[in-house]
This record gives sequence, structure tokens and C-alpha cells, in this order.
Amino acid sequence: NRDRLLETLLLEAKSLTNADGGTLYLLTDDDQLRFEIIRNDTLHIAMGGTTGQAITFPSVRLYDLETGEPNHKNVASYAALAKEIVVIDDAYDAEGFDFSGTRAFDARTGYRSASFMTVPLMTTEREVVGVLQLINARDDDGTVIPFRAEVRSIIAALASQAAIAIDN
Repeated sequence: NRDRLLETLLLEAKSLTNADGGTLYLLTDDDQLRFEIIRNDTLHIAMGGTTGQAITFPSVRLYDLETGEPNHKNVASYAALAKEIVVIDDAYDAEGFDFSGTRAFDARTGYRSASFMTVPLMTTEREVVGVLQLINARDDDGTVIPFRAEVRSIIAALASQAAIAIDN
């Protein structure tokens, strides 16, 4: 069951990093990252996957429709295009990415998105099939902290296994 597999990947990654939220995107044939699963503990959000709850957010384009230029403004599309993990300690202080959508979401919900770890899901041939994004790592007291360096390799390995399973 693909939905259950993807959901398990996201939930395990959240658990391993003690992240408050996470999103799993899959790459479409027309170079967009489509939201597949969204979870956020604080906001009690569970969409996509096995929930049956539709995700209405628009997909993230890898390339600008008019210019054809790569979309490096969005952290998820950047991670997919660059084929690298992106770790941001605080989205409100981050340079180089457009977090206006994140800020608008935070304003609507009263949430505060801070730390991000965004990981491309790559096959053994280094072909990107999706992106895993974790939000707001927490310490044992629930305080939001940056994602620790020691969990990055574990999440990268988990993402690699998931990409292979998705590709198969």
C-alpha cells in the first residue's frame, strides 16, 4: 500500500527528529512537487495518505512557467533541483528562500514555523522522486530547536530507502 508506506516514512522521520510537522511531496511528470501527506501535531493537521482528507494546496513548480528558470525560491523545489538536504534553523531569518507562504500560514493559524529540514527523495540513480520536509524539531521539553546534525544522515538514509520503494 503506497499511501501507508509514504505515511510511515513521514511519521518515522518526524519521530526520529522529534519534529512537530512534516510534508511529503511527490514529483509529477510535469515537474511539480505535489503534496501527498501533511502532518502537524500542534495544529492537529492530518491530510493526505490514509486519512482520506484531501490536500488542496497548490503544487510547487520546479521551473517558472514563463521563463523556464529553476525555482530556487521555494526550499522544497531547491532541494529537489540541487539534490541536496537543506537545513534552516529559523525560516524567519533565512536568506535566499521565499517564506512568504509560510509566514501567511503562520499568521492565519497562530503557528510559528522555525526550523526546517528538507530532503530530496532520490533513487540509486540520483533521480528525484519526491521531497520530505520536516518542520520544527523539538527538544525533550517541546521547545523548538534546529535539526541536529547527527539526525541528518539517518533521515537521508530513510529518504533513500523510501525513494527506492516509490520508484519500484
